[in-house]
Amino acid sequence: MIKLSLKIRTVLGDIDKEKLGFTYPHEHLWCIPPVQQKDRDFELSNYDASLKELKTFKEIGGDSLVDGSALDYGRDGGKLKSMAEESGVNVIAVTGFNKHVYYQDWVATKSIRELADMMIDDIKNGMDGTDAKAGILKTGSWYNYIDPLEEKVTRAVAVAHHETNAPIFVHTEYGTMGVEMLEILEEEKVDLKNVVVGHSDRNADEYYHLQLLNKGAYIQFDGVGKIKYYPDSVRVRLIKNVLQHGFGNRLLISGDMGRQSYLNAYKGGPGFKFIKTKFIPRLIDEGISKEQIHAIFYNNPADWLAKF
Repeated sequence: MIKLSLKIRTVLGDIDKEKLGFTYPHEHLWCIPPVQQKDRDFELSNYDASLKELKTFKEIGGDSLVDGSALDYGRDGGKLKSMAEESGVNVIAVTGFNKHVYYQDWVATKSIRELADMMIDDIKNGMDGTDAKAGILKTGSWYNYIDPLEEKVTRAVAVAHHETNAPIFVHTEYGTMGVEMLEILEEEKVDLKNVVVGHSDRNADEYYHLQLLNKGAYIQFDGVGKIKYYPDSVRVRLIKNVLQHGFGNRLLISGDMGRQSYLNAYKGGPGFKFIKTKFIPRLIDEGISKEQIHAIFYNNPADWLAKF
């Protein structure tokens, strides 16, 4: 019996993992955070500007991009589909939820089964009244704390994963509670090779990163270029730690440029071009091999995402 290779689900349909190419595994193209988020710099609702930024990514050699905007963050499957069509970039979307402070009231009233069914429908049939399908499940936690509703959503994500095989993205607040979130997923019998723990570099703790990796999950460093937190020299050190311990096959890197002030097309920076044109050349100068970089930006995202 011939075993067919698994595919990656984009908003324009499933693709072979070999077609994914150079990938940013966590960015934002279209998002309208709920009113609880008073800082509207987080709102990316200028279609032309977002498309321009995505086209810049394509021009510098980008092939695929994950939009991390979830149900509670103003996701719009139709907008993502149109941007993918106009830019030629493979766009992968998420279903699920970010963190409890963004949840609408109905998250508390629906059962785990009902929440799972919503996410399953997004993956199998399409999001937001369109035929654009989600390719990732998302859940998240709060700063040094997992709210009961976040635990509920995480268990619903596990149910949806078991019925769709979709990969899982875990939001962490300042890189905290990653281990504890993985433990919830383990209780739900999720194989952690399907899971990535986002914002791990916000907690610049080498020991913590190895804890996550030793449990079998991927970790994602998605604060590249955000000097307000700490200089990229720290991120280079964190990357080297992962590589030196033999986990180069489970590291993802992105920018999470989810603010107007981060994107060139919104008159901010460093923008989508930064990692490809400045950070990767720095990694090479710092002694990281081109083979290791290829794994991080090509092989690892494809291995994590190819589940369909």
